[in-house]
Amino acid sequence: MKRRLRKSMESINDINRRDFLKKSSTGLIGAGALLGARNLFAEEEKKESPPPEKPPKPKTNIEEALKFPKTKYSLPGLFPGRVIEVHNEKALIENKFDPKVINAMFEKGITQLTGKNLAESFALFFEKNDVVGIKVNPTGGGLICSRPEVVSPIIDWLVKGGIPKKNIILWDRFDMELKDAGFTPQRFPDIGIEYMQIIDVEAAEGKSKDDSRWLRPDGRHVSEDNFDKKIYYWADVDGPKDKPYLNQHVVNGKYSYFGKLVTQKLTKIINVPVLKNTGNGISVATKNIGYGVICNTGRLHKSVFFDVCVEVLAFPAIRDKLVLNITDGLRGQYDGGPMPDAKFIYTNNSLLFATDPFALDMICHNQIVEKRKSMKVKVNEHPMYTDYLRYAQKLGLGITDVNKIKYLRV
Repeated sequence: MKRRLRKSMESINDINRRDFLKKSSTGLIGAGALLGARNLFAEEEKKESPPPEKPPKPKTNIEEALKFPKTKYSLPGLFPGRVIEVHNEKALIENKFDPKVINAMFEKGITQLTGKNLAESFALFFEKNDVVGIKVNPTGGGLICSRPEVVSPIIDWLVKGGIPKKNIILWDRFDMELKDAGFTPQRFPDIGIEYMQIIDVEAAEGKSKDDSRWLRPDGRHVSEDNFDKKIYYWADVDGPKDKPYLNQHVVNGKYSYFGKLVTQKLTKIINVPVLKNTGNGISVATKNIGYGVICNTGRLHKSVFFDVCVEVLAFPAIRDKLVLNITDGLRGQYDGGPMPDAKFIYTNNSLLFATDPFALDMICHNQIVEKRKSMKVKVNEHPMYTDYLRYAQKLGLGITDVNKIKYLRV
């Protein structure tokens, strides 16, 4: 069975690899991996020597974010430190997803998390006039991404609770991959499907000298107006001034602006990341949001990297709206991340639920570490890879002490 699954997954990867190579031949898109490139620490498992010390962290405007009073929905949410994992071996067999099994897993996860049925759970998180954004991770296409089969029961739950379909929005930061991952109007009729910015791949690769698709005559990115100049994450690090960087990141300089989608339109957010590594760290719940809601992120990877996953989530535009996190762990990736690589992808058949994304990430981090060990991958357990989670606990955004996390595997 495993051999046939590997063959099937490799076939999928052959198709997607061509697409990713098209986007990454210069290293601008693929190596940048949309929501984050491998950074200084992400490669350390390949080295025999200990990792270098973390570079000095630049100043940021985190103190400004912390001045705002919390609401009842503010992170770590209604159930701090509580993580529910629902596992069912029948969810994914021979590369086929079973929607009925996944629907049952979703219901079990929500009810175990809240202690209430689906209708009562809906009332805990939402009101009928909410505009709910479901943040997916489509980067891996059909190989490893937020699966439509996982998103469908979320939408059904919201609709049954009374939220109009027009008030439900599937979204990602980039325009490039939502369709490839199955998030289309045909699959989700009447549901909004939105992105914050475009990338002109041909221009980024130098294959086209026509910048008009992404660059205005005044030198501004065509997507710049999709970002809110009043709400920003500032870090004392400049973005490069070259055109390829601007193409991918909308602005340069020291400001990363939040998308207007999250600051002005959405009232609640459900985060649906996938289970994968980024070097010795992970790219799961907090990275899906931290690098997915702001522009000008490339400048942050070396000097701030994981702390972005804390500090961006500390701003009220995220902190007070991110009410639920559901990690799609039907498949996992234990090495080669954050970009998809079929030889490191495995069937995991789990969904993980939490209001607290930092507790969730600590559980997922430990699971990826154990999987890497079982697969004989060299593991570096230096605390720098989880310092950001402890930082989040210090800021009151989550519970990350494993002795205080209430983890239940069903």
